[in-house]
Amino acid sequence: MPNPDLLNRSLAAVWHPCTQMKRHETLPLVPIARGAGVWLEDADGRRYLDAVSSWWVNLFGHCNPRINAALTDQLGKLEHVMLAGFTHEPVVELSERLRALAPAGLGHCFYASDGASATEIALKMSAHYWRNHGQPKKSQFISLANSYHGETLGALSVTDVALFKDAYGALVRQNATVPSPDWREAETGESAEDYALRCADALEAHLQRHHQEIAAFILEPLVQGAAGMAMYHPAYLRRARALCTQYGVHLIADEIAVGMGRTGTMFACEQATVRAASAAASLSVSDHPSTGSGRTETGVSPDFLLLSKGITGGYLPLSVVMTTDAVYQAFYADEVARGFLHSHSYTGNPLACRAALATLDIFAADDVIAANRTKAALFNQLAAPLRGHPKVRHFRNTGMIWAFEVETPHTDFAQRAFRLGLEHGLLLRPMGNTVYFMPPYVISADEMRHLLDGTLRVVEALA
Repeated sequence: MPNPDLLNRSLAAVWHPCTQMKRHETLPLVPIARGAGVWLEDADGRRYLDAVSSWWVNLFGHCNPRINAALTDQLGKLEHVMLAGFTHEPVVELSERLRALAPAGLGHCFYASDGASATEIALKMSAHYWRNHGQPKKSQFISLANSYHGETLGALSVTDVALFKDAYGALVRQNATVPSPDWREAETGESAEDYALRCADALEAHLQRHHQEIAAFILEPLVQGAAGMAMYHPAYLRRARALCTQYGVHLIADEIAVGMGRTGTMFACEQATVRAASAAASLSVSDHPSTGSGRTETGVSPDFLLLSKGITGGYLPLSVVMTTDAVYQAFYADEVARGFLHSHSYTGNPLACRAALATLDIFAADDVIAANRTKAALFNQLAAPLRGHPKVRHFRNTGMIWAFEVETPHTDFAQRAFRLGLEHGLLLRPMGNTVYFMPPYVISADEMRHLLDGTLRVVEALA
């Protein structure tokens, strides 16, 4: 049984995030004592397969020995130094390696501690860029319908989630949204690519009317996480890049959740030219472009690329905004007011940067992107009984992300599924009636079977 003293102490002292605390009167907290690989273990030795990578951050398993070793080494050298006026080897090496990996032209890295802060930085940097260029009216932003970019006030201004808008709308400057290319909204007989291009036409119409006031268009490439893992065709990214260039608007690619290999390529933007010359298959089946044999062309390059979550392998808070030399040069001047006025106490923390470097080392040494494609193909084969369940709708996959909806009479499906998942040794965290999987990349075939078999039992119990 869970340690009642620990649970009571936590409820008395800890205000948990995005949580109605009263629910824990009947839904006990899960006290975790240790982790290893894809597993979390409580004080009584009960194990739970972490199907959501602990809020999408863990890439290579809990207590990964290689990341542990890197952090242990760094602890003996330097734990932290302010990055204003100082520098250190881990942040320089990480910036250089990210520049070599990222889409072309993204040569400058600005660091923060979390994804929402990265969004804030990109929005401020874009608007300030236009101000330094003598176009201060370009201070508005647009985002996709149902988008999520964080919960600070600036990030909420480009987040289209009703719960947050209702609670904090009075504090937030409202920005416009354009239709999401989420293929679930396509008309009968309309392909995912055709629907994406139809939504891009709506983006073009908006830019035609308002580009003189718009600083940037921010989007989550290929997968909109908080929208219920809404997936869309990469043709939309190609059009978005071209339209932003045509109308003089920055393109911000929020890869906080979908970067670092999660969609089948290191960065989701790389897939914007995959299968450019041929019609893509339905994204609801296993032969999504991201699980294919590799790229034949380079992807689009945004003006800003946002990374966080998996960048440290799930170990320490870190985020980075990568941008172009053109943006950097707009701030390079004698006047302080023309500099970028933003800072965080722990910007570029050496421990977090060292964890990120160890994470990149694992990608290179283990050829993780290729290995993940093989694992995704196997997962899709093993998922056939779940995909074929009569109450499962819109089963979909992009890289190492899977999602589906459950036709259910339960209005509290998410809570019920979470409870039942724990009983079957699974950490599931549904959004509404959407169940999704974003497991650590180290998941084995047997662990896949455990996840899928347990989830099928949850679905059968609640559908």
